[in-house]
Order: sequence, then C-alpha cells, then structure tokens
Amino acid sequence: MTVNATMPKLGMTMKVGKISKWCKNEGDSVEKEEDLFEVETEKITNKIKSPGSGILFQIVVPVGSTVPIGTILAVIAEKGEHPERIEGIQAGEVVEMDVDSGNSQSPEPETEPKKEKRILSTPSARRVAKELGVDLTLVPGTGRDGKVKEADVQKFHEQGPPPPRITPLAAEIVKQEGLNLSKITGTGENGKITREDVEQFLAGLKNTDQPDTSQVKVIPFEGIRKAIADNMHASLQNAAQLTTFTEVDVTEMVRFKDLIKAEYKKDDSVKVSYNDIILMATARALMRHPIMNSTLVGEEILIHDSVHLGIAVALSEGLIVPKLRNAEKKTLLQIAREVRQLARKARESALSVEDVTDGTFTISNVSMLDMDGFTPVLNPPETGILGVGRVMEKPSVFNGEITIRHMMTLSLTFDHRIVDGAPAMMFLRDLARYLEQPMLIMA
Repeated sequence: MTVNATMPKLGMTMKVGKISKWCKNEGDSVEKEEDLFEVETEKITNKIKSPGSGILFQIVVPVGSTVPIGTILAVIAEKGEHPERIEGIQAGEVVEMDVDSGNSQSPEPETEPKKEKRILSTPSARRVAKELGVDLTLVPGTGRDGKVKEADVQKFHEQGPPPPRITPLAAEIVKQEGLNLSKITGTGENGKITREDVEQFLAGLKNTDQPDTSQVKVIPFEGIRKAIADNMHASLQNAAQLTTFTEVDVTEMVRFKDLIKAEYKKDDSVKVSYNDIILMATARALMRHPIMNSTLVGEEILIHDSVHLGIAVALSEGLIVPKLRNAEKKTLLQIAREVRQLARKARESALSVEDVTDGTFTISNVSMLDMDGFTPVLNPPETGILGVGRVMEKPSVFNGEITIRHMMTLSLTFDHRIVDGAPAMMFLRDLARYLEQPMLIMA
C-alpha cells in the first residue's frame, strides 16, 4: 500500500512551505513517525514525520522548492511495490498538523491510500483528457469556478502548456532585452517569474572575460531574511496601514517597577522590566477593545477571545516574533518569566511551531537601541502592532508646574480596513492610561 507524504498545514494562515531538507534518500527504509523531511515556514524550520512505513520510493519535490500546502512531496511504498512515478506538481490531501504538540503528530492511521484531490471538470473533459493523455491538473479551466471544460483540454493538447506566469515589470525587461522566456526559471509563488529572476538570468549572460578585481561579499537572500522580506512586502501591499503616536508620562510605571525590584531583591528568579509591564497593560487593553485583537483571514475578520502577544526579538540573522499565549490570564511575574524563556529559545533556535504562529497582536520594543519612536509594519494577518520607544527624563508640565518626568513614545500601526481611526486611538489612549497609572491594570 502506497502512502503520499504531502506539504502539511502548520498554521492557520500557512499557504506554502519550502522543503529545506530530506532526512532520507530514495530507496531508504522509513518508519512511521520517523523524521522524513524539514519544512521552512514562519521563520523556523519544522521537522515533519513520515505518515507511513515502507520504502521511500520517490522524492517528488526537491530541496529548495516552495510549494502550496497539500502538494504531494514523496511516495512511500511497501517493499516490492513499484507504483507509477509522479511527474510535476500534483495536489494531494491537505494535512493540518497539531501545533499544540510541536508539529510532532502525524495523521491518523489509514486503512487505504490517500486519495488525490479531484479536479473540478466536466465529464467530457475527463473523457477527452484520458483519450489524449492530458494531465487535468495542468489544464487551466475557463468554466465557472475554474472548471475544466472539453475545449480547455483540446486547447491544451494542441497548443501545449500556457506561457509561464510573470510579473509586469519582469515581462517588460524580457521584452526590452529580447530574452527567451522559456529559459528563465521562476522562483516566485507557483513558479512565477519575478524581476529578480530576470536580472539573475541577465547577469549569467554577461561577458566574464574581463578580470574583475573587486571583492563583493555575497549573502544568500534566503531563510529568515527572505521570510521577513516576503512578509513585510506583503504586509505593505495588502493592508491599509495607518500609524498614530502618543507621548506618555510613565513616571508611575518607573516607580512601580522600582517597587517590584525592591520587593523581590533577594529573589534572583524575579526580574521585571518595563517591557513586561507594557505587555501586561497591552493584554488588558486588548480585552477592552477586542477589535484590536483580531485577524483578517480571507474574507473573514476573526475576533479572538484570548490574547496571543507577538514579541519581536532581534537575532543576528534577522527578526523573529515568538508568541506569549493567553497573556490576558497571566500575572506580571508569569509574563516576565515566560518572556525570558521565549527569548532564550529564540537565541538557541529552539522555538516550536506553536511559539511563532497564530498571534493576535504584536509589540516591537526599540528602547534598548535608544530610539524615541518609529513606524512599525503590521505582522499579517494581525490588525495592530505597537511600537515602544525608550523612557527618557525630560521637562514636562505636571499639576500646573514644569518638572522632570519620565516620558515614553508609543506608536500604534493598525489596519484601516478592519478598524477605523477613532476605535484604534481609544485603544491607544486606554493603554497610555494603564502605563500612566499601573494600578488601573488591576481594576
């Protein structure tokens, strides 16, 4: 009995995954629940276990390829079986992995081989495709909801596959340079040819006879850096982002932190920072303004009843955002301990899928870099992200007098498609009040 290993769905918003490593080679024996391959997504690498036991008969998708969820990646066959080899990208069953268990769970045991996804097509289209030997998965459908019709199959058979998908800018460069499009490999989504692909192809055509004495350091644009670039570009392209700022008098927050420090000075395990207090205040404010604790998935706005705060952590190779789950239920000391555990796991590359997925709101603190404020970029599909600047002593009017106070700048970027300016600013106002008077957090 053959079993297909497919690209799993490792998070609510995951659409594609990149194969970063195969743990087995074709012809190797593999046991169910044994590590089979690694998927790079959401800025971490996840080990995926084999859905069955047998021989790794075929690796369909090689290392470095990015494919949609549900794509058949490999075929596992029983010893002595010789199933028909799969050519090209084919859709299979979408398996949703249980992130609560660190994606170590495999699909439920099966009593029959997985059935491949049925292509939406007319009976006559399927008959003609069978007669002509045409793979229906490759035929673009022109019917309602993309249904493949008989005419689509005939056209595909006579004219061959449609030209490769290409971005407008890349197409213009190809036209100007007179390039052969069929020789350019696309690295975009579903093999789409991008400007970078065309420029890389042009670079390979340049005459290299002349010696080049310059020294250029090449850094591969991949891994965390590539994931950050893709996410930030998509965020700015797909959301109506607006940022509002406010300066907050956090003198009482500073005193509150000093009071906790004095109370637990003999306990080395208790270390509370300004950021911990801000996290707690933000979680409480989000519960009062639930629209800010929402995500936009497809055509639906999901308002969450639990706060999963993303905490931006800067690493040498890029930025990663682990999640503090159920922050609204945690005490200040619990938040302080768990944040440090997440930061340690991030530095040690020990974060699990659950640690980096399904956040509802993000906080990015640049106070340690001595920055007053900035305009943060949304972390899709979340509705808001809070930017936190440094705490500074400066002259301020307090109780009618000019005195030295501790001041801090907060910046809130929100998706204007989901929430209007007034509700977003009311959230920021209430958060500022919590930081101005920390005892209100307990109310």
